[in-house]
Amino acid sequence: MRRLLLPALGTAALLLLSGCTSGPDADADGAFTDDATGELKAWGFDNADEVGTSRLDYAEGQLSDVEITIDQTAFDAQKFTTRAASGVIPDVVQMDRNFVATYAAQGLITPLDQCFAVHDVDPAERYYPSVVDDITYDDHVWAVPQFYQPPAIMLNTRVMAAAGVTADQIDTSKPDALLAAVTKLYQANGNTPALLGLDPVAPSQAGLWLLGMGGQVIGDDGEPTLDDESNRVAVDFLKQLLDAQGGYAKVKSFTDSFDTFGDGNQFVTDQVAAQVDAQWYVNVLTPYVDQVQISAVPFRGPDGQPFTVASGTSFVIPSAAKNRDAACAWALALTSQDAWLAAGDARAATIDETPGAINTGLFTGSPEADQAIRDAHVVPSGNTGFDEAIATFYDVVPNGTSLGASPAGQQIQTELQNALASVFLGDKTTEQALADAQAAAMRAYEAAKD
Repeated sequence: MRRLLLPALGTAALLLLSGCTSGPDADADGAFTDDATGELKAWGFDNADEVGTSRLDYAEGQLSDVEITIDQTAFDAQKFTTRAASGVIPDVVQMDRNFVATYAAQGLITPLDQCFAVHDVDPAERYYPSVVDDITYDDHVWAVPQFYQPPAIMLNTRVMAAAGVTADQIDTSKPDALLAAVTKLYQANGNTPALLGLDPVAPSQAGLWLLGMGGQVIGDDGEPTLDDESNRVAVDFLKQLLDAQGGYAKVKSFTDSFDTFGDGNQFVTDQVAAQVDAQWYVNVLTPYVDQVQISAVPFRGPDGQPFTVASGTSFVIPSAAKNRDAACAWALALTSQDAWLAAGDARAATIDETPGAINTGLFTGSPEADQAIRDAHVVPSGNTGFDEAIATFYDVVPNGTSLGASPAGQQIQTELQNALASVFLGDKTTEQALADAQAAAMRAYEAAKD
């Protein structure tokens, strides 16, 4: 009898799947069949909501000959590496996509090209190109992706109107005009920020700013490119933006105090006029529809066109997994069109039971699923600002770019974060900080390839 231990996954949940003890095996080169039987153990699925449980139910129904057990703990990179080294490893693991190339280079996960092929799934057709780029390394696809949370710029239109600033002035393709608008919006109590004209969410959203202003973090071959000349332009502008609002240290202290998920969040309390946010944050604000006035505009590249970056989780199959065929079938079932439609229906039912709730859609990683859910469930809410914000995220999602896949992906991100902090705090020049970060990231890259 099958067992399904639930907590499932919500839009941003981390999901890992654990090892399996029986069922068809596959060779280390990534061979798969479509015969899904035996035991499948899943590691993860913490904090599941109706979007996760509905998909789990669907996948369980598709794999009638598979006994599924789910351990509900969250992904831990050190634990994964230790378990992989011991050979006692899950069949399928959900992790952030920026880990995928690292584990691929280490030989800890198996390529999934044949997994897709035996189930007649073409990743290029099912998923957004930027999402596929996230999980492609050394000419192989290494994961089954899910979710895609594009960032854009959310606006507090109440604050902007009071300052006489319009939405078209929050335009990242026109840095000088943007800086002037932000300066006009910014307010302080003495030397302490009281209202940010634009919270760039730096350095955590650094990838958006660097790529969006023409730079590059990871090259096509997986090498770090942190000292790219266009990166210097983006970092210098971010420093200007932060300095115009009290400086990085004060901005960070101010934003760290935000009640981001609570009743006193930064849009309710007018602590920001604009902020870079991922799509899921619109959901956070829906309970406060009567207390906020929001809209959104896309981040725009130097050409003035909407721009965003891809991010999200994915399922990988460890090289030492015992039941790869079931793992492959299960991951594909969870991310199939029918599974996402079931999730869309479940979310809509929850919203229908919640007075005043707004359906903001689901951003699945699959353009076909996104559109089907939008057509079925995303209707005018009666609140123009929220509808504009929802539409903005749908508008930017096809314009996503991958940050790049590298065997040193995590180290590259760490070095970039450190470099930006040193520039923002005035400890190093932009050129020096990026050069130092590039050297350290390159050492990590070369070590990862050995």
